Amino acid sequence: MADSVVASAPHLAAGSCAAPAPGKRLVSLDVLRGVTIAFMIMVNNNGGPGSWKEMNHAAWNGFTATDLVFPTFLFVVGVSIVLATQARLARGQRRAQLARHTVVRAVVLFAFGIVVNNFPYFHWEHMRFYGVLQRIAICYLIVELFYLWDRRVNTKVVALVVVLLGYWVLVRWVPVPGAGMPARDVPFLDRNQNIVAWLDRQLMPGHLYEDAPAHDARDPEGLLSDIPALGTTLLGLLAGLWLRGRRSPRAKAAGLAAGAALGLAIGYLWSLEFPLNKKMWTSSYVLVAAGWSLALFALLYWAMEVRGRGRTGATRALAWPWLVFGSNAIVAYMVSELLGPTLELIRFHDLGRWSNPLWYAHVHFFAHIPDPGWAAFAYSVSFTAACFVPVWMLYRKKIFLKV
Repeated sequence: MADSVVASAPHLAAGSCAAPAPGKRLVSLDVLRGVTIAFMIMVNNNGGPGSWKEMNHAAWNGFTATDLVFPTFLFVVGVSIVLATQARLARGQRRAQLARHTVVRAVVLFAFGIVVNNFPYFHWEHMRFYGVLQRIAICYLIVELFYLWDRRVNTKVVALVVVLLGYWVLVRWVPVPGAGMPARDVPFLDRNQNIVAWLDRQLMPGHLYEDAPAHDARDPEGLLSDIPALGTTLLGLLAGLWLRGRRSPRAKAAGLAAGAALGLAIGYLWSLEFPLNKKMWTSSYVLVAAGWSLALFALLYWAMEVRGRGRTGATRALAWPWLVFGSNAIVAYMVSELLGPTLELIRFHDLGRWSNPLWYAHVHFFAHIPDPGWAAFAYSVSFTAACFVPVWMLYRKKIFLKV
């Protein structure tokens, strides 16, 4: 990245973006954010049980393309923390001021997550407090404050090692109350009898995402798995620090690619002992997901910032849909999460039964596609296109909403 980009970098953690000066944006990072949020909307609205395997999370251990979405967004948050913080410090803002702003942003983002989780009914007895936006808020808050306090690279590397190894020790060597030692008394990474799910059942009974019988309940965004998620954000932060260095764009792209190869190699090797598992956010999963995120970022950086230099018009034309999504990422996500429940509230009679716009579209359009995988994919693309409209309108009017 050219150093001039830093002054105009958006704050991705809040899903916001200041109005950019022409030629000042790091297009590759904007595109990565837009691709991530668009794919997040697609897999969250994948068309149901007929959808392809890669459009669904792995059932437990394993890894699909869908499992890459959330960690990539947290990775982008980490990169953005460096760029946005340095830009604001360069404008003369004090660290104490930035810290206060960070706390406010995290609280607002956490509150948005509760709204998204529980809309439209908000039944207290089953209200879910964990969630995607809540995890983003927690990781953003901790990593941003850490970076404000200490901006050295070595402390971030130490913190990364501590959270990844510490989480492995916690999951592997801490006995599960009522079940025993993992890999001795119960299978290692058992779906129900693991320390992560056990603690969530104690803290939030009746309020978890997978609220099965009491001994089976769990939440993929639970409390303890925030620890390795911090590692995902720290890896993004380290990538941002690499981009801040005084290197040529080609050297920066090569460094991102080398980091991708290293993360994938260590992650897949570690997964032989500590399996890839998105729902528990295992340490091997952190490294593998970050490796793929870095690989995609390196490719986009090379295409947009190295080969695309001097061809800004053509580059931005190809990147346009993703720039639109990325310009108001949290808005796009909230629209996608609130649109479905809102449409389901619209009731009318069709073919002799109660229907709603989503069911109507399924019956009269998508159900006529013979292949269930393509039918589900068509629904997913159509839903994502509908969510594109409001963020495109904001983009046209140069409105970039901040938390």
